[in-house]
Formats: sequence, structure tokens, C-alpha cells
Amino acid sequence: ANADAMRGLSGDRLHALWDAGNASVPDLPLAPTEDTDAEIPLNPLSLGQEVLADFRSTGLTLRTHPVSLVRAALQGTYRAADLPTVPSGRNIRVAGLVTCRQRPGTASGVTFVTLEDETGNTNVVVWRDLAEKERIALLSSRLMIVHGKLEHQGVVTHLIAGHLENASHLLGELAVQGRDFH
Repeated sequence: ANADAMRGLSGDRLHALWDAGNASVPDLPLAPTEDTDAEIPLNPLSLGQEVLADFRSTGLTLRTHPVSLVRAALQGTYRAADLPTVPSGRNIRVAGLVTCRQRPGTASGVTFVTLEDETGNTNVVVWRDLAEKERIALLSSRLMIVHGKLEHQGVVTHLIAGHLENASHLLGELAVQGRDFH
């Protein structure tokens, strides 16, 4: 019921939770005789509430991407799908969920960050000096805005970070599970 897997039986997550809760209450011989099966109107969850509930129960959603729900607050940021059309060398801003941070021992202190938005992934390169200067944003962001220089090398596109901004407050209670490799 929490994962919205009972939709075919109960109609939606709230009714499934209600039904599951009622299923655990035994019929008692001294129970009131009035009709307790009357339909109780439940307001449907908003799309944002559904996404939050999906992430809370399964860590993902098959509904809309969380970044699309806050896109209006991310004015001036590019989406991952837009990057191939932006000329190399341009300073831009990109926003996305932080899905991966990795700092391989062979990378001379460089941290690689993967941001995910509603259109795909953006590869971000964070040089050691910036990683030390903006350590809190680098390590604590669930939603990050990166200001940097876009580079295309063949089919590979990445953003060289110049500034990291923690925009996690826009996600509210959404729990994003990124992967950190060191």
C-alpha cells in the first residue's frame, strides 16, 4: 500500500492504506452495529505528494521527475538535454539531483559529480581547490546548481564547475539517495 502497488484493488494509495489499516482490525462481537463500511471521502494526493510518497517508500518514482516539479524555481538553468546544442566554452548554470559523487585516487583530487534532471544526466568536474572551498555544498546537496564552463570533447559533454550552490531546500522532504565513491 505504501508503494502504491495496490492501485488495482483499492484505487489509489490513500484508499489502499485505509483498506490495509482496516484489514488488521478484527470483527469483535461487541462492535457497534452501525454501518462502519461507509465510504469516507479522501482528497487525492497532489502530484508532488505522490512523488514524495513514492520516494519515501521505494526510493524512486515512475511519475514525473522531481526536478520538473521545481523547474520554475530554477530559472536560468539548462536541462541536460539542452547541453549538446550549447556551444563549448560558454559559462552556464545546470541543476539536478546529485546521484553520484566520486573522487578516484588516480584523479589527483578531482571530484566527479553526476546531476540528474527530468531529461537526463550532466557530468560535472570539480577541481580540488573548488571542492575544498565549497565542501559543504559539494557533500551535502541533494539538489545542486552548478555554475561552470561547458566543454564538449567528441560525444562527451561535461561542465567544469566554477561555483556550487546547494538548492536542496526546494525539494522539501524528498529523500534522494546518491552514491558516493572515494
